[in-house]
Formats: sequence, C-alpha cells, structure tokens
Amino acid sequence: MGVSSTFSILCFVLLSLVRSVALELELGSLRVVFQTKYGDIEFGFAKNVAPKTVDHITKLVKLGAYNTNHFFRVDRGFVAQVADVVGGREVPLNPEQRREGDKTIVGEFSSVKHTKGVLSMGRYNDPDSASSSFSILLGDAPHLDGQYAIFGKVTKGYDTLAKLEELPTKKEGIFVMPLERITILSTYYYDSVEHTLANDCEKEISSLKANLLKSATTQKQGILQGLIFGIPLGSMMMLAVMWQRGRWHGVPKAKS
Repeated sequence: MGVSSTFSILCFVLLSLVRSVALELELGSLRVVFQTKYGDIEFGFAKNVAPKTVDHITKLVKLGAYNTNHFFRVDRGFVAQVADVVGGREVPLNPEQRREGDKTIVGEFSSVKHTKGVLSMGRYNDPDSASSSFSILLGDAPHLDGQYAIFGKVTKGYDTLAKLEELPTKKEGIFVMPLERITILSTYYYDSVEHTLANDCEKEISSLKANLLKSATTQKQGILQGLIFGIPLGSMMMLAVMWQRGRWHGVPKAKS
C-alpha cells in the first residue's frame, strides 16, 4: 500500500471520528420571549449550528411576525409546535413580514441531538422546505436526529411548557392538537449580556447609594454627638429651660 493510500485512509478515519462527535449548541447573547396567557417562554439561538435558520427566525421575530401566531400542536412528552406565520396569525401579515414569511431555508441538519428544550424547524418532505414553523422538544426524540434543523434551545419557561402539556387535546391525523387556541400574545427580544451588565450596574449603584447613606448618617450622628458632648452641662440646662419656655429660635410655646 502506497503512502498516498495510507494517508487517504487516515484522513477518512479522522473525518469519520470528527463527524461522529456531536456538536454542542453555543447559544449567542440574543434572547427571544414568546408571551402566552400561561406564561412566557424564552429562547436562545445557536448560529454555530444553523446560522441561516437563526438569521431567518430572528428577523421574523424582530419584524413582529410571530405576534398573534399560535401553538397549533402540543403532544405531551414530544413537541409543542408553533404554526407558520403565513396563515397562523390572527392578524394579517404586513408586506415586509409576508416577504420574509414566504421564504424557505436550506436544511441545516447537524449532529446535535433532539433532546428536551431544543428548537427544531418543521418542514415538508423536501429537506429545504422549512419556513417559520418550529417545534420545542418536550422530551427526547432521537428518531428526529439528523432529519430536522436544530437552531436553539429554551432558556426559561419550562414551567409554562408544563402547563401547555396539561391542556386538553384532540387527535387530528398524525397531530395531537390543543382544544383551545394557544395564542402568542406578543414577542420581544433583548441582549442577555447587556441585560446582565445593566442589572449588575444597577446593583452596584444601589449598593453604593446604601453605603453613602450609611456613611452620611454615621457622620451626622458623630457631628451631633460632638456638638452635644462639647456643650457644658450648665449651658445644656439653660437650653433645656429655654426650650421649655418656648424661646427656642424665637418661637413662642404653643398654647395648650
């Protein structure tokens, strides 16, 4: 066997090993919150795994396209699925929202596992047909691995998801659907790093204010004690008499 053949085999083995190692979601600092009457659900996104998908979904969020959309599917222990923004909202999309909502994204399939909390794009048989519908995994689903694009994970709101799982459902074909409409009342987004820094800064300012107030109070007490203890006893008695007679600062004593 030649050197080139041996090198090719080694490269193939190494490449296979690299591919066999599961990627890990590296969540960026952007956080998106979906608000429902049952509580909020917060997500983080992993551009290291599905950059095009993340850009598409976050753009839809920033355009407000998910507002008044809904969870059309809640299958206990499996998925809670958000409907496509085209046709899923109570309010019609504006032209800009519609243009983005009509787009489909290339299937960014990876070795990331479908475990509880991950976000996974919905699609039709065409691997590149994902648009704006996605599922939140309510449990592990290894049979989905490698077939659907994972692009993020729930960071807060598991208690809300648990409430959704308790709602009455009905079976329609392959889907388990809630009897009531679970509307996404509103959405918002923020930078978690900036938010954390702002909170830390606010705590530091509050702590500084408290320390300054404590220091100022201590100094006032010290000055007052110094004034009192620096006055001779006779003068103190005279001051007391003047106060009793209503002569302090020329203010007459109040009549009883």
